[in-house]
Order: sequence, then C-alpha cells, then structure tokens
Amino acid sequence: MKDNQYDVAIVGAGIVGLALAYAAAKKGQKVIVFERHPRAIGASVRNFGLIWPVGQPAGPLLDRALRSREIWLDVAAASGLWLNQNGSLQLAYHDDEMAVLRDFEREAGHAGYQTRLLPPEEAAALSPGIRSEGLKGALFSATECTVTSRQAIPQITAYLEKQLGVEFHFGSAVTHVESKCLSDFYEVWRAERIFICSGAEFETLYPKIFRESGITKCKLQMLRTAAQPNGWELGASLCAGLTLLHYASFAPFDSLSAVRDRYAQENPDFARFGVHVLVSQNSFGEIILGDSHEYGWDVSPFDSEAINQLILQYLRSFARCPDMEIAETWHGVYPKLPGQADFVVEAEPGVWIVNGLSGAGMTMSFGLAEEVV
Repeated sequence: MKDNQYDVAIVGAGIVGLALAYAAAKKGQKVIVFERHPRAIGASVRNFGLIWPVGQPAGPLLDRALRSREIWLDVAAASGLWLNQNGSLQLAYHDDEMAVLRDFEREAGHAGYQTRLLPPEEAAALSPGIRSEGLKGALFSATECTVTSRQAIPQITAYLEKQLGVEFHFGSAVTHVESKCLSDFYEVWRAERIFICSGAEFETLYPKIFRESGITKCKLQMLRTAAQPNGWELGASLCAGLTLLHYASFAPFDSLSAVRDRYAQENPDFARFGVHVLVSQNSFGEIILGDSHEYGWDVSPFDSEAINQLILQYLRSFARCPDMEIAETWHGVYPKLPGQADFVVEAEPGVWIVNGLSGAGMTMSFGLAEEVV
C-alpha cells in the first residue's frame, strides 16, 4: 500500500517551493512537492538569473540575502548547475549618482556589504560591456552571482529528487487543503506541515487571506540577445543610475532625491513604467536585459514594444555588447507586497502561506526557507 504520509508538503515548484523543499530535506524530513503545470513556468524562470544581495537594505534582509547566496553556492556545487560569481557594477554617469554611491559606500563596510568605489578605468577593466564615455565612477559589489534560470530551476528539481529524495508531482493542481491534509481531487496526502507557495493556489484556496494580504501584481518586460560571438564575456553584471531608484539599499540617502528629480524631468516614462535596466549574461553567452514594473490587479497580457524600446534606449546610455540583435522578448508577473519583503502567514494550523517576495525570489528564497523551516 502506498504511503501518503509526509513531514512536509509544498504546493508550487518555483524557487520558493524548491528552497523550502531543500531546507526540509536537508533536515532529513520526508517532502512532497505539487506543481500544477508540467514544469515551473512562472516568475522563477522569467528573470535575469541574478542573486543580488547589494539591493537589500542593511540588517536582517541583507543577512538573509547573503545566507541565500551561501546556500546557492552549496546547491550549485552539489547539483552541478552553472553559477557565475561575477559580482556587479553600479555605474554612475552624473554627479548626483556619484553622490549616492559615496553616501552608500561610507556606510557599506560596517553594514555587511562587500563593495568598493572604483574610478572609471578600474570599472572598465571588470567589464568590456561598459560604455566608458562620460563614466564618472562605479560601485563594485562582490556578492552578486548569476545562474541560468531556465536551466537552474529544473536542475535543482532533479537534484532534490535524485539526491535528497524529494517526491514531485507535476501537472497536479491541489484543489483542497486543510490541517495535515491536501488533495488534488484524485488522491489525498497527509503532511505534518503544508506550505502554499504558488500564487495561483494561494489565490484560489485562501481567497479571503489573499484579498486582505495587500499583495498586488507586478508585470515586467524582458529581452535577450542571442549568444555573443567569439565567446565574448560581459564580466560583472551591470546597472546604472535608474537602478539607484529601485533598490531599498539606496533609499535611506537624501542624495537620492536629486537623481529621482533629474530622471523625472529627462523622461517621465521611466517612472511611469518602472524602468530600470540590469544586464546579465547566462551560461549560453546570451545577454539578458530588462526590465519594467507595472503594478495592479489587471496587468495587460499584451507586451508593449514602446516599453521594450525604452529599456533599450536607456541600456545604450551605459552598456553595449558585440551583437545587440534581440532574439526573444517575454514578460513575467510576480506578487508584490508594498512595504514588506515577504508574506508568511499560518492560514490554519500547520498550513503556511509563503509568498510575496516582490521580485527578489532568486535572491531571498533559500534564506527565507531556512528561517521558515
């Protein structure tokens, strides 16, 4: 007779669900994971593949991001997935941007960041993708890593299944959950603890909690090039002034207001569509570009070519690569919880909702999972 009794059941096989499965399995617990699709197809595979601790504010969230990075390194070593410890460069082309970087760097060391300010020539040595004209300086951070999301998620899944004994049920939508019990309509499983990580199941199984959570949705648009010719390598991942306005790590500094005001005057569409541009390179040599941020319950299923052009317009102000022809575009949708880093709530005894990482799933999930489990 089949044993349907588990220590932990997880609904959703994106990065949050996989991180929880890893944390529980490493403790020797019997784990089962359900995913309604034949494979993970959501935000976990529609991103840059960036682990980005430098974007997190100093304190517990930075600590969680750095712990996540440590676990990523362990998982990569154990599973064989490609992970590039390439760091990041925050580029500055205006005096107001340099002022923010100087303010940040004064606080960075004792806050736990691994950063240093570089003059233009030293920054250029870390990436041939930098547009050097007008560059005033850069903040190098050593902690950022890159994975190839579309490969990493299935590779982690295979590692959990084959080496840690996690049981996966793909194409299995969970239709009922209660304390210590869940079902996909055809079969019933029992588990001491149940974690709901999928936004779709959260929304349908616990609609009142979902509605009252404050979570909204964020649509982002992204692009990628084909593999760069002749093995060209980007080096450190790149970003520029607009990124200062996006990440909470820079928010405390009064000098940021001058940056915000200038960009609002130069092109209000940057703020209107939440554009800030990151540049990463995956294991295939492809350059991943983006992104935009449109918030609301009714995000459009249709992509805007005007937003893609806005991204490319800003990209050209600070970065370039040998082949800029765009091979693919797409969009993702992730849950956004304004003012919070995550949504972790016990919906009923032993049933936990873990959601709302607000676009930082690759950076934060492993650390959060360790705390939750």
